[in-house]
Amino acid sequence: MTTTVLSPLLRRVPRTWRRVIRLGALGAVGQVFISLSGMPVRLDVREIIVPILSLGYLAVLAVPVVLGVLLGRRPQHEEFLERPPGSRDLVLGATLGGLMGGGGLSVLALLLANFDLRDPLINWSPQLSEFLSFGRGTAFGFVIWLVIGGGLGLLGGSLRLASSRTQRVIMTMALTVVSAAILESLVVDLVEGVSLEALVEWMYAPRGGLTLVGAAVLAVVSGLLSLVGQGRIKAVQGRIQAMEGPRQTRVNLMLIAAVGVVLVILPLLVGKLTNELLANIGLFVLLALGLNIVVGLAGILDLGYVAFFAVGSYSTAVLTAATSPRIAPEFPWFVALIIVIVIAILVGLFIGAPVIRMRGDYLAIVTLGFGEIIRLLFLSDWLSGWFGGSQGITAIDGVDVFGLLTVDGTNPRRVFYLVLFFCAIAIYISWRLERSRLGRAWMAVREDEPVAEAMGINTVNVKLMAFVVGAVLGSFGGAIFVAKVGSVFPSSFLILVSIIILVVVIFGGMGNIFGVIAGAVVLIGVLGGPKQPGLLVEFSEFKLLIYGALLVWMMLARPEGLIPSARRSRELHQEEFLQDAWLRGQIDTDDANDLHGGSDTPAAES
Repeated sequence: MTTTVLSPLLRRVPRTWRRVIRLGALGAVGQVFISLSGMPVRLDVREIIVPILSLGYLAVLAVPVVLGVLLGRRPQHEEFLERPPGSRDLVLGATLGGLMGGGGLSVLALLLANFDLRDPLINWSPQLSEFLSFGRGTAFGFVIWLVIGGGLGLLGGSLRLASSRTQRVIMTMALTVVSAAILESLVVDLVEGVSLEALVEWMYAPRGGLTLVGAAVLAVVSGLLSLVGQGRIKAVQGRIQAMEGPRQTRVNLMLIAAVGVVLVILPLLVGKLTNELLANIGLFVLLALGLNIVVGLAGILDLGYVAFFAVGSYSTAVLTAATSPRIAPEFPWFVALIIVIVIAILVGLFIGAPVIRMRGDYLAIVTLGFGEIIRLLFLSDWLSGWFGGSQGITAIDGVDVFGLLTVDGTNPRRVFYLVLFFCAIAIYISWRLERSRLGRAWMAVREDEPVAEAMGINTVNVKLMAFVVGAVLGSFGGAIFVAKVGSVFPSSFLILVSIIILVVVIFGGMGNIFGVIAGAVVLIGVLGGPKQPGLLVEFSEFKLLIYGALLVWMMLARPEGLIPSARRSRELHQEEFLQDAWLRGQIDTDDANDLHGGSDTPAAES
């Protein structure tokens, strides 16, 4: 009855305003969820700009801005709407959306003051009430969040209506200030390494966070550089892309050499903690490059990749450690690595052969099972005489480099250089394979396996080769991990490790080597790994929540990843390209159907 009465009223609401109401309500729910997760209160200790902004307040203030930006965007193909929204409509919609988002916190402030729901909601606390009211009472908290939400929504909507150049400048300024605050420990470590302590004292407050003057100067300088460099950077990119043949190869090699020089010099300028962070990032880069072969190039959803990591770790421990339970040959690390590669190949064949004919969800579930089976085998009492069971293997020696030095966890700088060496090998292998006949076969299988098989590609052998190459690269990471930590336990190889490596690959850009590296730097460097801290140690207990949110956002908004592969982008957005071309009249319905694969419906409907 109620639905029958309200339906005519809802149908009278213009489509644009229905979108405002829907996104505003979603923003309000998101604000409440973030607050009740405990994130704002716990992150409030980390200052961004002293004394006006902390990381806790940034977590909730960003939502109305994002709502304003989304609602200030003009709808695609607005010429098909009965009345396309004007600039005033978009700004008003963005303000209303931000107001609704802030209203969620206003209502939460009232509920916190009048009800006690701490039994089911553990973060329903006086600290959260104090946070939302700014220590000035419930009435002030109720009003101020409405004002803040509407104001930030207006700011986001106005920003969206500005020119693209202005948007880039403002975004650059904001990201520079936030990044400088988040990367404080890295910046301080680096600046002190080049004896510029006065710069640190000027930029950062004694207890952390940017000073007002430091934040203002960083914003102005980054804005000016963005304004001046936009055209020049695009011009340089255009010239590089226009190059062909040996000239382009020469430029690419020069860029790679420059990055290599920076990576060699950087550990010499920073301290032990930063080198430990760099070593952890490098280890996950190595693992992600191996999984990128399996998932990014061959399109095989492997959720048990940690199995190869575990096999490399335990094989190295058994072959090099004097404390190995059953056999202890105590081979040198590099000699043991050759045997480990052979073992990894055999394990890759063993895991790959039974599951290689499966596809989609079935393949993911079976690989997940194999990953857990291998971990439980290392944990079992049945094989404890070989691998130590739950006690693991300890007192494992580091890497002896030709008798000149030893690489172990006591010297993170040496560990980073060892990881960098193997990352370079993995990058070269990935690059060569991607451009080889095998790499093209992998991508054909990823795009459409039945068609690839019809074209004469032996899909079983091709997919099996992907498993083998991924296993070898994963075993590299395991061998280095054992030398770094000096011990190995089954608890180090939980399924969570596979998931985080997969998130790194998806977030960075499946099928793109540089995207995978960028994903590891951003996620592992800032948030940290399963048990490894990142630059933001305050995020430790929210790490999985943020990983999940990022994964959902990437799948919805940018499925090709942070730095996408050109081929992968075309695969994912082919339907959108055809739809846009059809709507603009660049192709007719029959052409769109042919390109889309012979569908009887227009591309816009498919």
